[in-house]
This record gives sequence, structure tokens and C-alpha cells, in this order.
Amino acid sequence: MLRCLLVKKVTCRNGNCQADPPWLEMFMATKATIYKALLNIADMDRQYYATHSLTLACHPSETEERLMVRLLAFALYASESLQFTRGISTEDEPDLWDKDLTDHITHWIELGVPDESRLRKGCNRADQATLVTYGSRTAPLWWEKNRDKLKRFDNLRVIYLDRDATDALAAMAARNMELQVTIQDGQAWFSSPDSNAAITPEIWKP
Repeated sequence: MLRCLLVKKVTCRNGNCQADPPWLEMFMATKATIYKALLNIADMDRQYYATHSLTLACHPSETEERLMVRLLAFALYASESLQFTRGISTEDEPDLWDKDLTDHITHWIELGVPDESRLRKGCNRADQATLVTYGSRTAPLWWEKNRDKLKRFDNLRVIYLDRDATDALAAMAARNMELQVTIQDGQAWFSSPDSNAAITPEIWKP
């Protein structure tokens, strides 16, 4: 399945905004649907407060559910250096990653139900790896099959979103979104001018 791609990101803190390198725009799909999201993040668990302006190109084969799970993952682990990757064109990159100034991967973030080998690669290459899995039928089956294999990775965290959570997120999808995201005690509140959703990820592997 082809994935949504981040083609441009602008981060603003204390009135200062910085755009991502222009080479990201080369990954925009010809027949993609463009989504724009302004995320106002107040993460009280991590004491992180920032506004991120995101422009995403979503291929027709990509669902709005996955698009919004991607935005949720960004909000949960947001930083000035967190990036969506090329994803669709390489097997060596996760859905999102965070790197330090030396290009070392500090956080490797996958979505869905990847092969165990991809998570192993992420755990070996990054300081921290996180899987955000979802799907009321596929995710529990995947976890039952892979849980024992993943126990040995001390730097891997697995969280699960139930169907109600992803349905609520998908219902908020729009071509232009302005979302306030408040995170406290492990729960994320998404609110827009038209709707809101409370998302509580279930911790499968802390």
C-alpha cells in the first residue's frame, strides 16, 4: 500500500517559524489529495508546547483513517526535529523518525502491523522505537503472533488504538484542518471548530 507523504512542514515556537528543506516537495504524488493541518500541541506530560503546520499528500489508496493516525503519532511524539519519512519509496525508513544533529536516529516510529524484522531494524538503529498499531481484527491477531518475539527489545514501545478511536479521528479529517491537541496522563484530546475526540492509547508494551 502506498502511504501519505509529508511534503512540507513548518514548525513555530515563540513566534519563530522554520520550513523543512524544499527537497521534500519532490515526493508529492501526481494524483494525491492534499491535506493541510495546523496542530496546536499542548503536551503536559512532556512539557512540550508548539504549533506545527503540516502539508501532506495522500495517495488515493491511502485511507483517511491512516492519515489521522499518522497525525496522532506526530502529536504524541512531536519535537522540533520529528519528521515524516519518504515511507512509500524505501524499506529503510519508518513512518516517522526523529534525528539529532549528527543524523543519528533517536526515535523510530512505525504504524500498523509491520513485519517483526522492521521493528528489529528500528530497535537496532534507534535509541527508541515505537509502534502505533490499530485495527480491531488485524492488530490483536498480529500482537498474539509477535508478542513473544518482541519481548527482547527493551527499547520498543507498542501502543494500540481501538476502532472507536480511529473512527473518531477519521471523522475529523478534512482538506484543511486546525486542530488543538492536548495531552495529559496518556490521553490525547483532539478538538476542531466542528468536533472533538478523546483518544486513550492502550499500552501493549511499555
